[in-house]
Amino acid sequence: MTRGRHARPPDQVYRSSFFLLASSVTTAGLGFLFWVVVARLYTPGEVGLATSLISATSLLAYLSMFGLNSTLVRFPAPEESRNGQLTQSIVLVGGVAFLAGVLYLLGLPLYGPKLLFVRDHLLGEAAFVLFCVCAAANMLTDSVFIGARLPQYNVLVDGLLQGIAKLALPVGLAGFGAFGILTSVGGGYAVALVASLLLMRSRLGFRFDFRTRGTRMRENLGFSAASYVSSLLNLLPLLVIPLILLQRLGTAEAGYYYVAFQIASLLHAVSAAVGEAVFAEVSSDESRFGELLRRSAVILTAVQVPAVAVVALGSGLLLRIFGGAYESRAQGVLVVLAVGALAVALNTWASFALKLAGQMTHLILSNVLVAVVAIGLAAVWAPRGLVWVGWAWGVGNLVSGVYAAIALLGGRAVVARRPGAPQLGRAGASPVRPGSLS
Repeated sequence: MTRGRHARPPDQVYRSSFFLLASSVTTAGLGFLFWVVVARLYTPGEVGLATSLISATSLLAYLSMFGLNSTLVRFPAPEESRNGQLTQSIVLVGGVAFLAGVLYLLGLPLYGPKLLFVRDHLLGEAAFVLFCVCAAANMLTDSVFIGARLPQYNVLVDGLLQGIAKLALPVGLAGFGAFGILTSVGGGYAVALVASLLLMRSRLGFRFDFRTRGTRMRENLGFSAASYVSSLLNLLPLLVIPLILLQRLGTAEAGYYYVAFQIASLLHAVSAAVGEAVFAEVSSDESRFGELLRRSAVILTAVQVPAVAVVALGSGLLLRIFGGAYESRAQGVLVVLAVGALAVALNTWASFALKLAGQMTHLILSNVLVAVVAIGLAAVWAPRGLVWVGWAWGVGNLVSGVYAAIALLGGRAVVARRPGAPQLGRAGASPVRPGSLS
């Protein structure tokens, strides 16, 4: 199989997983310090308002990618057309993020009246939309480095540069309340995007190229669209649940939940890192599909179970860093979210496998389940308190993960083959038969 000038040995799932996890851990670690600083400088009410806007910014960015983050890894254009493919993707994602940010602000009176302060000034509105664009474009460039099998650059960009930029801003912006917190996070997105583009230019030879010939964007439209829909459904609970908490329990409770969820996200980073690494490796060599899925399951089990135990048992100590109120009000939900990370791991692993196998209908249906179950249970259980909202998140992921695993193991999956890749067997891909992943 022909490889580009940035190719790496085919068996590097451990290496890629390590760097992707290192990127997530570094990001989360500096983010943890960021929220410690924020918790000391701002009131819980200001944190609650800001976290709702930050969640919206991140989720709108994800939803603006149209599945192109997966397509750039799974179906890269030939070398002579790669810059064109990347250019089209960046422009499209940035444009959609701009539109999504504007529409979100216009709809705030309907679903987020407590967040209308961001519309008090034109500068605030423009900043929010800009942060959406920067966040989306930066997420897309992360996929470029993953596809090039150079995830170490994500450690530098997302882990160090973005984290340090965020930490430098909260003190000077303390007088701006919730908007100061939002601006600190948005500044980190902007720094990360600029650094990513510079690295792409110097390390990957990227230049903006607006020619469309040979980019294969149309050929992969179906895969991109299905990936986009599944991502939208998967991320919907992260957008809706904070709004449910704001309306049902108030700004302070929303802030306590957000901090607990950020700590639990350290656990989610493990499954995401392993999944991304396997996705890149199988995209490079489809014949190792079953082997790499089995290996990734072993890695996840070996790392995730003890990590969940550490976070659950140390939940009080972790939250105490943020202040006594966070320890007393958020410890229970953090324990539940930590245990729920096991369900998230199952769901993430099975979802990446379905995407590689080309079972996009099952991928979409599994994400319908996580959205409906998690949001529905959160809406019903929110009056009972934060712990019940945490259970809603875990149950939604468990139901979705079980469905996805059954669909993968019970069907006859075929790896979605890259255009132009050598055929593997009669179907042009590596078949996965029932039980072959066990």
